[in-house]
Amino acid sequence: MSRNNEKNIKKHNDKLHKAQNKVKDAEILRKEKLKEIIKKFNQKS
Repeated sequence: MSRNNEKNIKKHNDKLHKAQNKVKDAEILRKEKLKEIIKKFNQKS
């Protein structure tokens, strides 16, 4: 029985893509927060 069967490959890829999306979402969130902080800072100046 092969460990590299279709089901295991799909499960691994789904897990990998989920992790990659999590990183991407976190990066987008950080950029949005940074924009807000910059906007508030510029209003005070």
